[in-house]
Amino acid sequence: MTLRAPTIALAACASIALFSAAGQAQDRAQAVRAFETVREVLQHPRCQNCHVPGNAPLQYDQSLPHAMNVQRGRDGLGAVGMNCSGCHQTRNLPAEYGPRAPPGAPNWHLPPENMKMVFINLPSAELCRVLKDPKRNGGRTPEQLIKHVAEDKLVLWGWEPGGQRAPASVPHAQFVGAFKDWVAGGMPCPAR
Repeated sequence: MTLRAPTIALAACASIALFSAAGQAQDRAQAVRAFETVREVLQHPRCQNCHVPGNAPLQYDQSLPHAMNVQRGRDGLGAVGMNCSGCHQTRNLPAEYGPRAPPGAPNWHLPPENMKMVFINLPSAELCRVLKDPKRNGGRTPEQLIKHVAEDKLVLWGWEPGGQRAPASVPHAQFVGAFKDWVAGGMPCPAR
């Protein structure tokens, strides 16, 4: 029996389609694994202490309620008369100020009240949906999210928090690489 050209072409197309589907499933699985690295960092105290559901930030590695009844304020810069910058300078204070001195980085703030970007206590799938939704992620595109986590000075502070604070749990370059892999893979969300 001799195969005709159309039959051979259909068989080739079917093989390409199966190969493509398998590759897409593998890419999706890799992107979901990359997101778990992203989640680990975002739910570390360096990030989640300011990405809270309420209006009071948390502090320290134990995510304790912030002292002195500090509040978010409408724009995320603190309540009137208690702006974040009153204590948090543009860089960490010198070691002689003590291990619990207020940390610092440029533009110290919480997300604004109308877009809290909550990270704390969210299942992976919901955290993923928050990041993908411009109505909940600061109006950022995927490329802007990558730039934010790669370059923002306040984000970078999470890897040099000063005092006795633990840095974010994954090296910054690895975190950014995972974030890029997740975006390149289509930003899929985990099942749970």
